[in-house]
Parts: sequence; structure tokens; C-alpha cells
Amino acid sequence: MTKFSQVLGLSLALSTLLLTACSKKPTRDANAGNAIGDTIDPNAIAVSADANSTLTARPEGTPDETMSVVEPIYFALDRAAVPPAERPKLQAAVKWLADNPGQNLVLSGHCDWRGTAEYNLGLGDRRANAVKKFLQSMGVDSTRLETLSKGSTDAKQSGGEAEWSQDRRVDFMLLKK
Repeated sequence: MTKFSQVLGLSLALSTLLLTACSKKPTRDANAGNAIGDTIDPNAIAVSADANSTLTARPEGTPDETMSVVEPIYFALDRAAVPPAERPKLQAAVKWLADNPGQNLVLSGHCDWRGTAEYNLGLGDRRANAVKKFLQSMGVDSTRLETLSKGSTDAKQSGGEAEWSQDRRVDFMLLKK
């Protein structure tokens, strides 16, 4: 009986310790300053028009590495299959690749912010690979296509369904050599 009393006493002590050790997560004062934000003036960041800047503006008409060279393919919520309405855009990608034989593309899969980061990375990967397989079925050489999942890293959390639907896409990015 004494062993039972010792185990019961130990259990109660551990329970009490656990309950008192778990404290509420501290909240940040909304009026408190941000150490980083307080020290950086966004107006003091160098731009190409700044006389002291070493940045140069891109020549007009030069594609930005963050811009899709072909119109993006958009997807329904939580779907990775290329929708029939988006398939004509794949013809434009095939034409672009035919017109630019020395260039390769990165198919960058994106998701809206809903879902876990891990799930969205997987969904972005499935979307990029679905587009790659579709392009391969149209005769594109697979060595000219790479896939990348951005998941929800670039997604907007504000707004509504109209904004979120723009995040569910695959972009056709120029692969730098």
C-alpha cells in the first residue's frame, strides 16, 4: 500500500508542477517599437535613381526573373490537375519554347495561404509537375523543364477569394544558365 501512496503522491506532484509551469504565451504591446523597423528608414534604401547607388535599371523590355514569360496557369482550390480552361495557355508555352530553343523554363508552383506550409509545398510541387507532364505530352523535351514549389511563401493573406485565386498558379520562369 505504501508504494501506491508514493506513486499517487508523485503523480499529484508532477501534475501540479506541469499545470503551474505552463504559462500563457506573452503578448506583444502593439505600441512597442520594433528594433529592426525603428532603425531602418525605407526611404533611405538605394534605388537606381539614387546618385550614390550601384544599382542599375533593367533595359526596357528585359524580362524580370520574377515574371512569368508565358501567362500563368491557374488552379482551383486544393487541386493540382490542369483545368481545361487553362490548357490553351500551355500551347503558348510550347510556342515560346519552340521560338527560344536555347532557353529552358522553371515551372514554379504556388498556393494560396490556406493549409500548412508543408502541405502547400507538396501541392505546389504537384501543380508544377502536372504542368510539366502536360507539356511533355505535347512534345516538349523534359530536359528543358525544371520544377520548383514555392508553396504559400509568396501568398497574400489579406483580401478575399479573388486575390487568393491569383496565388494558386504555376509560373513559367526563365531558367538562368
